[in-house]
Amino acid sequence: MAFTDTIHDEADEFWSAILDHPMVVRLGEGSLDEEPFRYWVRQDYVYLVEYSRLFALGAAKAPTLDSMGTFASLLESTVNEEMDLHRSYAAEFGIDTDELEATTPSPTTRAYTDFLVRTATLGSFGDIVAALLPCMWGFNETGRRLADAGVPDHDQYAAWVEMYAGDEFTELTDWCKALMDDVAASATESDRERYRDLFRTSAQYEYLFWDAAWRQEEWPL
Repeated sequence: MAFTDTIHDEADEFWSAILDHPMVVRLGEGSLDEEPFRYWVRQDYVYLVEYSRLFALGAAKAPTLDSMGTFASLLESTVNEEMDLHRSYAAEFGIDTDELEATTPSPTTRAYTDFLVRTATLGSFGDIVAALLPCMWGFNETGRRLADAGVPDHDQYAAWVEMYAGDEFTELTDWCKALMDDVAASATESDRERYRDLFRTSAQYEYLFWDAAWRQEEWPL
């Protein structure tokens, strides 16, 4: 059985919890107040900066030329294309580039990105893939399930749903799942259990990232 099949049920519990979160429910309905979503947009920009480092470290640790090239391509597209798209999307909510650049990472954003970068720096290539997978898989599941329920009557929220439910992001998710299965197929049971733990931690942070935006989390002091 493929590794992602063995964690499918557990992963589905995380995705279902995210779909049940009030912020995501209201996003799907199109009734979400824009202020927590603006918070999400600003924090996601900070996240993308650190997320890009995972692709750089993945390229450095990739065991094959093919996977090295893929991670290098993901780094280039994230830094030079996705972040431009994010800046344009933020502008639709009245958030300019200076405001994005000045965003202070929330406690949750800091914890999540520090976990990812530390895992990528100290861990193996398989560890990087396991920690990376929940972001792609979780957003794709969220987008697809929201789209199945009906695209919201809010242009910016509809664009968000359609992007993560779309064919391009679904293909990227399927690639990451297949890569995880390939890496895990030749791993020891100890390695596979570590991959599960890393996956669980990232999946929990995915939930917390939504929750922090809903609460508009700030540092206490």
